[in-house]
Amino acid sequence: MEVLDHKCPTCRAKLPFNPKTQKWDCEYCGNSYTLEQLTNFEEHEKEKESELHVNPELDLYECPDCGANIIADKNTTATFCVYCGNTSILKNRLIGEFKPAKIIPFKTTKEEAISAFKEFKKGKLFAPDNFNKEENIQKITGVYIPFWLYNCSTNSDLDFNAERCSRWRSGNYHYTKTDYYSIKRCGKINFNKVPVDGATKFDDNTMDSIEPFDYTDLTDFNLSYLSGFLSEKYDVSVDTASIRAKERIQNSIIQELKSTINGYHSVSLCHSNFDVNVDTTEYVLLPVWMLNIKYQENLYLFAMNGQTGKIIGDIPVDNKKFFTKWIKIFLEYFLLISIILFILMLIF
Repeated sequence: MEVLDHKCPTCRAKLPFNPKTQKWDCEYCGNSYTLEQLTNFEEHEKEKESELHVNPELDLYECPDCGANIIADKNTTATFCVYCGNTSILKNRLIGEFKPAKIIPFKTTKEEAISAFKEFKKGKLFAPDNFNKEENIQKITGVYIPFWLYNCSTNSDLDFNAERCSRWRSGNYHYTKTDYYSIKRCGKINFNKVPVDGATKFDDNTMDSIEPFDYTDLTDFNLSYLSGFLSEKYDVSVDTASIRAKERIQNSIIQELKSTINGYHSVSLCHSNFDVNVDTTEYVLLPVWMLNIKYQENLYLFAMNGQTGKIIGDIPVDNKKFFTKWIKIFLEYFLLISIILFILMLIF
């Protein structure tokens, strides 16, 4: 199995991708390279590449830079060596059906992701101490998540029940009249680039929550974009993921057609018939910053869209800290009231 880690053509230092400049910037000599420059350089490189010894059962690899063992999940396509810090891109896991067609490169930096997390937890006074430790916060990592994008055409036929109520008073009596209606809606809608997370290890609801991505930034996949980030390959097939894509599409159709019904006090769907055709699909990698922090044997996730900066997270309440704070407040007020009462007793 082959491992790729970009080196600066000038000083040979590690060369990570910079989301801000959209180039590969060397932190040591200060030089910066475009994808075209980097590709041209590496095509003319004649250095002998190190061979990797693979244990297929353990997914154990040898870092070509320092010789340390790298253990990777079977779906990992880019990881880090914990000893020398260099990116290891497992190139032959990104060939054939597992080669993405497109990628959205990271637009936000690690520093921006850390700043967003700190802002997100600001004001959460009862957050566990683990969420305030700098060594935990620094573990935030950029990951390219595999997604399937579906282009679909639909033809739908929906039946709704609706109610309209009117109330009036006559003399000493109050009247209520309820009219019932049957409403039909039909529509043909095309959907472009409906995303579905293609990796089982990532929670679908979390991935949905950090949408949308701006697909105008989709660019042809190149291994070089993975430098400095983690990456995964899909383990949910295109056919299996299409089931969820169709569910998302059907929910969108219901919302869209229901929004055309106005003037009623209640509207409910009673029957639906969907014809959803998958026209084309595309396998892509999308950027996400992720941070998992453990508290009381549970992992709490913070995620940020690596392109738009949209964030989602769950920070628990430390009950001990919560009760300690309120007990402290109670004692302070009790002491203050006691002092005031004591002074009043002395005066009178």
